Amino acid sequence: MARFAKFFSPFGALREKLFARLYFAQAVSLLGDAVTWLGIALLAFEFGGDHSARILSVALTLRVTAYIVFGPYAGVLADRIDRKKILYTTHFIRMAIVASLPFVHTLWQLYVLIFLLNIFHAFFTPAFKSAIPQVIENRENYSNAIILSNGTWQLLGMLGPGLAGGLAAFMGARQIFFFDAITFVVAAILILAIPGKLIASNKAPAATQLRVSVWKDITIGTRLLFKSKPIRFAVMIEMIIAIAGAQIFVNTVGLVKGGMGFNDQYYGYVMMAFGIGATLAAFFSNTIDKSQNKRFLLLLAATVIISAISFVNFVPYTVLLILWIFAGLGQGFTYLPSQIMVAETIPIHEQGRVYGAHFAWVHLFWGLGYILAGVTGSYFNSREFLAGGAVSLLLFLFVIITSLRNPKKNEQ
Repeated sequence: MARFAKFFSPFGALREKLFARLYFAQAVSLLGDAVTWLGIALLAFEFGGDHSARILSVALTLRVTAYIVFGPYAGVLADRIDRKKILYTTHFIRMAIVASLPFVHTLWQLYVLIFLLNIFHAFFTPAFKSAIPQVIENRENYSNAIILSNGTWQLLGMLGPGLAGGLAAFMGARQIFFFDAITFVVAAILILAIPGKLIASNKAPAATQLRVSVWKDITIGTRLLFKSKPIRFAVMIEMIIAIAGAQIFVNTVGLVKGGMGFNDQYYGYVMMAFGIGATLAAFFSNTIDKSQNKRFLLLLAATVIISAISFVNFVPYTVLLILWIFAGLGQGFTYLPSQIMVAETIPIHEQGRVYGAHFAWVHLFWGLGYILAGVTGSYFNSREFLAGGAVSLLLFLFVIITSLRNPKKNEQ
């Protein structure tokens, strides 16, 4: 019973009334995101038929590009103005964009709207992450709040597409974007219900501060991100997770449908197994990390996901399901440590730019991972996961070796 109590302990953060409003706004927004991407996939098939995968590939590239380019700017902005204003403004703008998607008739229109949508998503994320510590009164609830936020992200990422698919069957592929727009309005209203402002400092920034170049602030955010040994180690592990995880998102469909000869339904089961693992990891992270030694959790995460992907070219479907649960666990374990470290060690007036830099770096890692996954899928036929696992393992060993100097120093 004690273990189950610990599993549900993150929900204790909802006793914080301000965080509860922010959390439910995030949950509704995440449901909207799931509807958005399923609807975009249906539009891609409508436009491209058998070539829909190519369209989705371009859309994914545009998404990552928007995150990389605008994420750091978003972090700087989150340190300069009311974060609450950023949150509800980006929701209203995203509402307008998704409400426009039913009316697109050409690919270039679709691509432009996708790029714009993800620009404002890039501005939302650092503001949301840096707002969490500001709405938590009891510092001990930081971990629970972030675990609950990440776990909900994983859970809705797993269940959201299924719910969106049911809506599409009932409402139609294009009409679901109107439901999508409503979710963003509801989320914005919940954010507006948070009293007061969520500014980085009670003191307005001086005029000289405002004249500091954006690129200098981005550099400051990156420097703060990599200055601390524990945070730097966490970010490097996230790079490894991205390299390994990209193999899953890019090459699983080819393995299941091409290599194993199964249909779309079986592919859905495999990805659901991955989502289940990631969701469980997000909720159990704080229970496993009893000693507050984030390093152990990160090492465990990388070991699990690398081990899981390295052998899937040689196993039957039932074993693949089990391995993908473990791969999801590996990915899920990495969401907590770096965010907790930033919340605990970075001054609150600088957290926005640090989260912005982190957001951009992680998505850069994923972008590189997608490229590598495409290469292994094209040139290592039937051995793509083995090749991806080998690259991930080499990077993992490199990160461990370079971090061995004074590993206990500044340990969180």
